[in-house]
Amino acid sequence: MLVLLIRLLMFALIFFIIYSIIKYLLSSKRKLELAHEQKKYFLYDDVKNVRKNFLLTYKGVLFEGEKYLGTTERSFEVVSIFVWVKNPSELKGLTRDDFKFIESKLKSHYPNSKLDWKSPIKEFLQPKDRF
Repeated sequence: MLVLLIRLLMFALIFFIIYSIIKYLLSSKRKLELAHEQKKYFLYDDVKNVRKNFLLTYKGVLFEGEKYLGTTERSFEVVSIFVWVKNPSELKGLTRDDFKFIESKLKSHYPNSKLDWKSPIKEFLQPKDRF
């Protein structure tokens, strides 16, 4: 009886370890951290939860975005997005084309939204007056 109980506990422990490893490997948070280290694009977002902010990494820069729900002609959708950078000193080397790429990716996820950047990106993207 004791041997059967020990075998059952060992089986449960092995099952728990395999489950934990699979859960860790499929974790979106881990994928975000990996993409951030490798300086790749990755969007970590819970599309079903509008109140939850999203995280985005691109070229080693971590951005955070806030979504706002509103009405469109047909339904309730995300109509406004505010994006800011977590650490402004990481922006070194990014160009306007990089921000246009990020905007296009966010537009593909939220086609009815208006994207607003917070400072200092907002000032960088505004057209300069030439005198």
